[in-house]
Order: sequence, then structure tokens, then C-alpha cells
Amino acid sequence: MQLLTQFLIIFGFTLIGEALQQILPIPVPASVYALLLLFLALCVGLVKVDQVKQVGSFLTSLLPLLFVGPTVGIAEHWGLIAPKLVPIVLLLLASTVLTFGIAGRVTQRLRRQGDNKNE
Repeated sequence: MQLLTQFLIIFGFTLIGEALQQILPIPVPASVYALLLLFLALCVGLVKVDQVKQVGSFLTSLLPLLFVGPTVGIAEHWGLIAPKLVPIVLLLLASTVLTFGIAGRVTQRLRRQGDNKNE
């Protein structure tokens, strides 16, 4: 019963994200709204980590399956991709470095704020 409850909590946030995506005129995916809302709920204590931890870990373990489809698509359309491989790789590298940099800065800032609260 506990797993069902955890799944329903996560599903509820997903459903709210879908509704927001339909209502708001901003081109943001519903999953992003759902993740932001769940993050905020966790931050303010509306949802406790223990209330979603088991199902969250299970769903995270399924993430590699999501890469099977795109990999097959790349193999299927290799003839179209191969001539543009260098720009694609450069864009991927640049976006990866940018993402790591931003994530690192945000993490540093959050850790500093957490250390300041503990003092």
C-alpha cells in the first residue's frame, strides 16, 4: 500500500504539471512543471522525502530504458546525421559543459546557503 501511495503522489504532481502545461501559455514541458512543483513541495515540507523515496528510486532505475528509442533512431537515420556529425558533437559538448557549469554553481550556492543556516 505504501508503494501505491508514493506512486500516486508522484503521479499527482505529473497530472498537475500536465494541467499547467495546458493552461499556461509558456512553452515548458509538463514534466518540468511537475518536477519543479515536486521540488518545491519537498523544500517546503509539504511532501517528505520518505513519502516518495522508494518509488522515486525505482523510476530513476528505469531511466536507461528511455535511451533505447533515441539510440535506435540514430542508428536508423545515420545517413542523415553523419554529414553533420562535427557540429552535432560540438553542440553536445558545449551544452554538456554549460549544464555542468550551471549545475555546479547552483549546487555551490545551495550548499553555502545551507551552511549559513546551520551556523
